[in-house]
Order: sequence, then C-alpha cells, then structure tokens
Amino acid sequence: MSDRSVAAGFFTLGIAVFLSDGAAAQAATDWDIHREPRGRTVMAYAQYDSGLGIGFRCVDGAFGAVISGLPLARAERRNLMIRFDADHAHSTGWTATTDRTVVVADLPAPLARQFRQGGPLRITVPGEASNGADVVFEVDLPPSNQSIDQVLTECGRPVVDPRDAILEAVSEDGGPGGGVIWARAPRPSFPRTQYAAGFVVTTCLTTPDGRLSDCLNEMEHPPASRFGDAVLRASRDARVVSRQGVDSPIPVRRIAFRTRFATR
Repeated sequence: MSDRSVAAGFFTLGIAVFLSDGAAAQAATDWDIHREPRGRTVMAYAQYDSGLGIGFRCVDGAFGAVISGLPLARAERRNLMIRFDADHAHSTGWTATTDRTVVVADLPAPLARQFRQGGPLRITVPGEASNGADVVFEVDLPPSNQSIDQVLTECGRPVVDPRDAILEAVSEDGGPGGGVIWARAPRPSFPRTQYAAGFVVTTCLTTPDGRLSDCLNEMEHPPASRFGDAVLRASRDARVVSRQGVDSPIPVRRIAFRTRFATR
C-alpha cells in the first residue's frame, strides 16, 4: 500500500461530502458542517459550481485539509499558489491522493486559520492546463466564525496561533528549512501499526542550542496510525545547526519537515 492510497482512503468521507448531490454554491453565512453519526469525524466544507471543493476535518483528533476538483495531478507532490484579495500569493504544499484531482495539505491548521477569515480567494495550479498554462480558480469564501472554529477546537488546535507568523514551508528535500540544516535528523522507527505506509508533517521550534521544542504533528496519514508518535519521539534526539555554519547563531524559527513511512 502506498502513502498516496492511504491518503485517498483517509479522505473518502471528505470526497463523498464534496460530491454529494446536496452540495451547492455556498451562501455567505458560514461553511457547511458535516458530522459522522458515530462522532469520530467532523468536517467544515465549501463546494462550488465549478467543481472545486475545500474542506477542513477532524478525525480521531487528527486535523486535515483537502481540496477536490483540481486538474489531474502529474506527480505526487503539488504546489498551489494561494492568494486572498489584495494579499501576495504564497506557495502551499500538498500531496495528491489516488484520486488525482484531490490533494491534502501539509499544514492544514495554519491554512484553516487563514481560510476562516473568508473573502475573495484565488487558487493557482501552476502549469497544469493541457497547453501548459496555469489553471486558476477564483471563488468568494464565506467567513467561518463557527464551522471551521468548531473543527479546529475539536482537534485541539487554536483558532489563533501567533506562531504561524514564524512558520517555514515544508522543504521538499526532507530538510528543516528556516535557515537551519540537520546536524542529526530525526530517525523514527517503524511503529507497530496495521498500516503499511503513511506520512507525517511535523513542526517544531528551534532553540539556540540546536534542540527542537514544542513539536506538533500538523498532519498524520492515516490518523492514529502511530506514525506521528514515532516522529515526535525521534525529534527529541534531533539537532539542527545554522545553514551559515556550526559557529553561527541558530535562528529561532518554527520549522516544518515531512517524514514518510513505508514497509520494505
């Protein structure tokens, strides 16, 4: 089983919600909310006539974000340019599922805290048109002072987090980014789990002595798989140094890194 198929299975509920017959263009009051009868899953979502769907969900304490209705992905990893109103566009990292029109976010909680404000949103998928041009979606997101907040809260994620201001993007090479490099990278052991593959995106604060603190799993596929716990344990022994050299001060940053698991 690949980590892409794990991701796809994990978001089956979200995709089904997006594509349900009852989904329609959103009113301006708030996002729609869906709760699984057994109470394990709650999702806030917005669906548009163009086929674009955006959702944030909490499943067994694991927070996630999904976008559906995109052009078919050509690779596992996708970068989407996100722009709100007059703000500058910024790149966001996503992973395609086995449904190649669906992606899940590296950093869903910071994204949710941004999306809950609502307003004109422009999503650009670079170079994914048949002629190589960019594909652009422009929608008007309803503000969400209840639905997204509810999902964040149920997953124990703050509605406002000042640490987002110092958050670095997830590096595609497995490094920590943020002006630092690994002196000792986390080396998690494969946990006792029913899953053959998965991945975790983790954020930590750097410290002047190179240790990592305040580590948090931003994304775990699949949820409650024990992959996230394995990464957090390994992060205790990890060390970083400044990209400028071992004698240079270590900048205080909230770094993000991605760890993949697969049986051999």
